[in-house]
Amino acid sequence: MDNKGHKVKSADRVLDILELFAGEREEYSVTDIATTLDMPASSAYMLVQNMLSRGYLETDRSGKLFRMGYKIFEIRTRYMHSTSLITEFYRVAGKIVDNLNETVFLGVRGGNQLIYIAEKQIPTPLRFTTQFGKTLPLYASASGKILLCNCTEEEIRALYPPSELKPLTPNTITSVDTLLKQVETARKEAIAFNMGETVGDVHCIAGPIYDPEGGIVASMSISIPTVRISGEIWGRAMEWIRQGCRELSYRVYCQN
Repeated sequence: MDNKGHKVKSADRVLDILELFAGEREEYSVTDIATTLDMPASSAYMLVQNMLSRGYLETDRSGKLFRMGYKIFEIRTRYMHSTSLITEFYRVAGKIVDNLNETVFLGVRGGNQLIYIAEKQIPTPLRFTTQFGKTLPLYASASGKILLCNCTEEEIRALYPPSELKPLTPNTITSVDTLLKQVETARKEAIAFNMGETVGDVHCIAGPIYDPEGGIVASMSISIPTVRISGEIWGRAMEWIRQGCRELSYRVYCQN
């Protein structure tokens, strides 16, 4: 059926802008958008401001460059709840919770942020909790460091051009050089750590989930309040992360 007569021009333009951001470049100015999509600069400006206010776009400190916003990743997160990765995660995480009695998370990358898409909580009052769709800086999270293993040094430096990282706690790493060293270690050992860098009294261990091509598509992590950490618990958590990530990679993506 031909639906050309039912098109809404402004809706079409919004979709054109979203598709533009799904291309090779991550950031565009209003002028770039207007030129690339052959629309009046005034129209591009109004559409971008609308999308900015709704969370579909976000801007840099200058307010002149725009990129995909949190709302896109929120929609993506909701969609991913129906995938087999989520289903298999809950099966694996259930075993970890039963054995360790600590919270387990599943995260994916959204730009320079870690997005939690699933979690298996414990009934204990003292625990680290989050919300579906909540984001954290990649550099300040164990799962984020795992997901950065997909990136080259140049790509990581491009994510953090000032070379200084904003601390969330006194333990957060603030140097891109230090981040690069930790990512390289995570790449070699297939495990990463967050030692109170997101929440001061919570430590975290994370590992990679691989797709059929060997790329890292997600990361599973275990968060433990420091008051409950012992050598024995920490060692078991590391074993569970390695085993659980292998199991998820195999079950979902046939990667062993």
